[in-house]
Amino acid sequence: MDETTLLPSYNIPVTNTLCLENLLASHEKSKVYLVTSASIDMKESYMHLRNLLFLVLLMFCTAAVATEKPMKVWPDGAPGEKGDLGAETATPSKPGQKQVLRISNVTVPTLQFYPAKKNNTGTTVVVCPGGGYNILAWDLEGTEVCDWLNSLGVNAVLLKYRVPRRKGLPPYHAPLQDAQRTMSYVRAHAKQWKINPARIGILGFSAGGNLAAMTSMHFDKRHYEMIDEIDEVSSRPDFTILIYPAYLTTTDGKLVPEAKVTKQTPPMFMQHAYNDGVTPESSVLMWLALKRLGVPAEMHITETGGHGYGLRVTDSNSHRWPTRCEQWMRERGLLNK
Repeated sequence: MDETTLLPSYNIPVTNTLCLENLLASHEKSKVYLVTSASIDMKESYMHLRNLLFLVLLMFCTAAVATEKPMKVWPDGAPGEKGDLGAETATPSKPGQKQVLRISNVTVPTLQFYPAKKNNTGTTVVVCPGGGYNILAWDLEGTEVCDWLNSLGVNAVLLKYRVPRRKGLPPYHAPLQDAQRTMSYVRAHAKQWKINPARIGILGFSAGGNLAAMTSMHFDKRHYEMIDEIDEVSSRPDFTILIYPAYLTTTDGKLVPEAKVTKQTPPMFMQHAYNDGVTPESSVLMWLALKRLGVPAEMHITETGGHGYGLRVTDSNSHRWPTRCEQWMRERGLLNK
């Protein structure tokens, strides 16, 4: 969604992006793309056309169908919740606004499983909508993404994590607890859901991208007291997809201290726009940190696109990211049965 009113605007210029292309493109396990309209080959154009047709059909069809009702992430209540936020809210857009269903006041986080009905690959992705850690862009960066993943034969798990921010705590604190627990929950139910426990990834947009990144870097230690056998199952994502991730940089152009990249950090795909008010340096610096440690990564920086487009068609190359991400997943064998 358009989060320019929800997220602080970072005015840090991207370091000479053309120089970055020459500096970074040599590593065989990591890729960086600076995208112009002339850089799109025929194969990508075909895949993009197919994805466009899918999005058109999505406008006229119902959303993907979950096999079960939303499941509580925490059986006996989320850690630290005081019940002082009031009822959960779901607010549709006003006339003239981008059509987005905004969910807030989440105190009971849930996850919902959307299995791929056709050509199921066994691969599964936990989806984290964005919203500045204040709301969740539920359709734009949630249910519509589950539909797209299902069209690839990929199962989806839509995470409704806790928002808004909890006072006195880092913005990602409660959401990270929810995401860690969710990753373990999904892997613990792999046999029951008939999914591959070694192919469970995480995808996030904006603040949800920050959450996906934190989950990918903080899997070695729980940010809550373990409560049952589910917490004994690994919460490490097998791969990570970050779409215009937020809050990963400091004002002096470094990764935030809590962004601890190691050789065990999972492979990543990243998409950002040069003119995004939520600085693309979040993706660039993350890519550099991964490259230095030899962690496979692919990054796409489009010249235009702004922020908060999800999968929806724009007048920029930025909306081609699903096609590029599909190619990346296919190259990694994630779309094989």
